[in-house]
Amino acid sequence: MSRTSHTADLPAAFIEQLRIVSGQHHSRKILTDPADCWAYGYDNSRRRSLPAAVALPESTAEVAAIMGVCAEHRIAVCPRGRGTGTTGGAIPPQGGLALSLERMNRILSVDPANRVAVVEAGVINQDLQNHLQPHGFFWPPDPTSAGFSTIGGNLACNAAGPRTLKYGTPRDNTLGLTAVTPQGNIIRTGSYTTKSVVGLDLTRLLIGSEGTLAIITEATLLLTPAAAAETTLRASYTSIKEAAAAVSRIMAQACQPRAMEFMDSGAIRAIGRLDRNPLPAQTRALLLIDVDGTVNGLQESVDAIEAAARCDGLLEWLQAGSAKEAAVLWQTRKNLSPLLRKLAPGKINEDIVVPVSRMAELIDALDRLARAHQLLIVSYGHAGNGNIHVNLLYDPADERQTAAANECLAEVFELTLSLGGSLSGEHGIGFVKRNFVGLEVDAETMAVMRGIKNQLDPLNILNPGKMYPDQPGH
Repeated sequence: MSRTSHTADLPAAFIEQLRIVSGQHHSRKILTDPADCWAYGYDNSRRRSLPAAVALPESTAEVAAIMGVCAEHRIAVCPRGRGTGTTGGAIPPQGGLALSLERMNRILSVDPANRVAVVEAGVINQDLQNHLQPHGFFWPPDPTSAGFSTIGGNLACNAAGPRTLKYGTPRDNTLGLTAVTPQGNIIRTGSYTTKSVVGLDLTRLLIGSEGTLAIITEATLLLTPAAAAETTLRASYTSIKEAAAAVSRIMAQACQPRAMEFMDSGAIRAIGRLDRNPLPAQTRALLLIDVDGTVNGLQESVDAIEAAARCDGLLEWLQAGSAKEAAVLWQTRKNLSPLLRKLAPGKINEDIVVPVSRMAELIDALDRLARAHQLLIVSYGHAGNGNIHVNLLYDPADERQTAAANECLAEVFELTLSLGGSLSGEHGIGFVKRNFVGLEVDAETMAVMRGIKNQLDPLNILNPGKMYPDQPGH
């Protein structure tokens, strides 16, 4: 597939040109020592690949100059933030260049009158939220990795988190971008206003493209005013079926929660040792719900959601009495993913999506797959939009378990699509899932996608081997 250089040693002339365009007096902007480069050779997928060099630009102009040099020498480039992704999207090509945007971490402006912030791609999500708080605003996307992941990384995968339910994804909360093409040209997409139909919507095209079309260096973000009041609720159910039916009822009413998280029986057992508020013994499914609104209207919203949530299978309805209690309830959810890493040496973490009304079917079928393959499957995620994180836990040292996990994964994807779902809600495709894309995207549509990629990146130097399936003969 590749038309790029993947040799272990990059040409000396190439490295010299990188140093020149990055500033001769800033040699630490270009790293070539393997001891330095290894830190940029992995992400949260636990895959590794040593880049031949690492570039650490500090401006859009430097990114453009670096890409111009890479295009001239046909060197493959992998743009990256902090490497929190789980699908290998930030793994550099062997012998290529890792381009880290970590030093481009400035919040350039906050404009409360127009609900806009302009930031560089390397800004940490939580740092932005903390900066916006005194202004009375927030940026809605809040992935679990918000304390470590960058805005650029969030945009690259359209990673959203729990608040997506009420406030939308990065695509819904981004007005425009500054980006650098594989040839080193600087482009600007979108506008500073919430309405504009001038030209093609390149903003939404680049968001979610996983760094395969252009490198996002700045973003103009649409902010949301912080609610005056908020609370957290927890509902325990006797079965998945009852919990899923409650989710459908809650989402069918006018009063929408800000977030609604789901945990199956496996997740409940995993967090049992951490939960300071023990669940009823018969609990087989759990909903964690956030509600926000006005001070006077908050309880009315809570009452409406509770009415929709109630059924014969509801074991317990708990409302946090303070912000501290709410934080305790949410901490168990946020600790779940790292806890599962400790329970099993191997963990395949998928973020499939199904229609909300078919969540119970999904979980029941996953239980059958777990028994058939003799694996532990733990599921949790964003119940309000059917985005479920399915975790296959196994021991990589056990050949049977490893083979069973890979076989089971293919069946999980087939199951998801049979229920009218999608293979990824926010983790992206990266390297790990690229050869499953053809299950969801037909050949004609894939040809259009490849055509866009080839038009923007004819040399195939920008994050090659990611997102698009291998073609026969390549």
